[in-house]
Amino acid sequence: MDLGLTGKVAIVTGSARGLGAATARRLAQEGAKVVITDINGELAQATAKALQDEGLAAHCIVGDITKGADVQRLVDETVAHFGGVYILVNNAGAPRDKYLVKMSEDDWDFVMAVMLKGAFLAAKAVMPHFIDQGWGRIINISSRAHLGNPTQANYSAAKAGLIGMAKALSKEEGRYGVTCNCVAPGFMETEMVKALPTYETIKDNAIAAQPVKRVGQPDDIADAVAFLASERAGFISGEVLHVTGGRYG
Repeated sequence: MDLGLTGKVAIVTGSARGLGAATARRLAQEGAKVVITDINGELAQATAKALQDEGLAAHCIVGDITKGADVQRLVDETVAHFGGVYILVNNAGAPRDKYLVKMSEDDWDFVMAVMLKGAFLAAKAVMPHFIDQGWGRIINISSRAHLGNPTQANYSAAKAGLIGMAKALSKEEGRYGVTCNCVAPGFMETEMVKALPTYETIKDNAIAAQPVKRVGQPDDIADAVAFLASERAGFISGEVLHVTGGRYG
């Protein structure tokens, strides 16, 4: 299926590794020009170079998604380098898991800033371009955690917030040819997750709770994002696509 992404320009936040890197690679494989952006400059540069070495169109812009000036520079440099911007994937995120009574104000603020404030700043910066060209796609990477997880009051609230944001923007911006949707991953086998000392236990518990008895892979998310970013998904907006192996609770 031709997704109609050839020549489209995509920004994927938090794309130095994990789900973001896999998503950027899939969009590039479908013909998009992708911007790798992350606060980890060394890793972001390496990821962009790896895509370039595969013959894919990629560019690296280092920045802090929680700072408005950095985000505006990200969008301005994207437009200057690739000639436009058509797709935004709000993937950047970071957990600080603790029981509520042990969660500090900084733990709460940090998670909210990276995920919610970052998504707000990025969406606001790209929207004038989307409106002017009459076409745009925003995909927020939420999580099954939006349903609530113990020790993740901050993370669950932020992921739920991304869904609310997507639904609001779908109503606000649809008249301009802009869609906004969410992908909600379940348990995914990323580098960060595999490095956890309790990885095997977490994996076994997740598979036991899932109807589909395998571990989710970053490419599962990348494929979902590529579809929602495509011409084929132009009449889908304000939706949440759960990629969880059938697990919702």
